[in-house]
Amino acid sequence: MSNSHIKTIPSALGYYIAGFADGEGTFIVSVRKRSDYRNGWKVNASFNISQKDRVILAKIKNTLKCGTLRERDDGVVCYEVVNITALHDTILPFFRKFRFLSAKKKKDFVTFSNIVERIYRKEHVTARGLKTIIQLREQLNEGRGRKRKYTQHDVYQDRTSETTRGTR
Repeated sequence: MSNSHIKTIPSALGYYIAGFADGEGTFIVSVRKRSDYRNGWKVNASFNISQKDRVILAKIKNTLKCGTLRERDDGVVCYEVVNITALHDTILPFFRKFRFLSAKKKKDFVTFSNIVERIYRKEHVTARGLKTIIQLREQLNEGRGRKRKYTQHDVYQDRTSETTRGTR
């Protein structure tokens, strides 16, 4: 999908969404062990906003023309964009046009953009590309206190053992 619709978003609405995302949005890069993947790891990037107000999230979804809304059991609604093409072609250009104000979100966005660009170019399917993405992921959302299921060490350890076994 072309991101030409971003040019038609009124500035006030675009900056409102950017401000909302600055406070409530999260850029996530997850890594899951998958034996059915060539390099043994699945890499996913996503942007999400969680909120109890479905109306504003529906407005964001309709404005950006991508993503999904889902409601959790606790009544919180999540707007989420996981499709790599939508992230690359819509979310990145949107936040490049309607910039964040907080230093933390600006830093996370630069890192996330770098990762999305690499996944979009399919660099994550190579050992070197995966390693670079994992290193970048360590910089994302620093200081949040959240423990990752798979650390940089886990991925490297697994890659080393696969090379040793000759299953690469």
